[in-house]
Amino acid sequence: ESLKQYLIEECYEVIDAVDCGDPEKHKEELGDLLLHIVLQAQIRNENGYFTFEDVAKTITDKLVRRHPHVFSGVSVSGTHEVLQNWEKLKKEERKKEEQSVLSGIPRHLPALQKAERVQSRAARVGFDWKCAEDVLSKITEEVEELRRAISEGNEKAIKHEIGDLLFAIVNFARHLGIHSEEALQETVSRFSRRFQTMENLARESGYELQECTLEQLEDLWQKAKQLVE
Repeated sequence: ESLKQYLIEECYEVIDAVDCGDPEKHKEELGDLLLHIVLQAQIRNENGYFTFEDVAKTITDKLVRRHPHVFSGVSVSGTHEVLQNWEKLKKEERKKEEQSVLSGIPRHLPALQKAERVQSRAARVGFDWKCAEDVLSKITEEVEELRRAISEGNEKAIKHEIGDLLFAIVNFARHLGIHSEEALQETVSRFSRRFQTMENLARESGYELQECTLEQLEDLWQKAKQLVE
């Protein structure tokens, strides 16, 4: 329990290393993450539950079991059938009729990533929009519903509609093959770099951003956009 937060931090550090494009840093962070996995397995081992070798065997067995088209000669027509078989095999393994297609999605995933995972799971059983254009129409519909909630001053409805709008945008991105979490992370990073450039430009001129008028801020922003891609 006490190691959970550190494990999460190590996962994000691995992602940062990937984004930096530094193989040596990536190798180092993967090692740090592996250390946490080994450490947790060792703690369980000392309490008589399982060993690190058991962990490795479990994932190996699972991969073999859930990929009969690779290891058992089962014929499939394409990726869609592979995913359908995967879900079918998982359900059989659980041996519980009440298990949902959505079972097993981590509760603490970032919201955008979790939304995409939920949508992808639903799509595997055929519950999905036919094309991205249909989802775009849904986004337009959600915007109108949000406008209506705002005009009515209904805070609960506004929150509800903003959630629906975000969910629809994630769905649209998914249909375009774009991960919303990554797209938003890139936008936040780009905004941060440009904002910091604004701060530097202002200081070079002898003042701070909070001293600027809205027009001056807009001028600095446009300059920052030209300097930072």
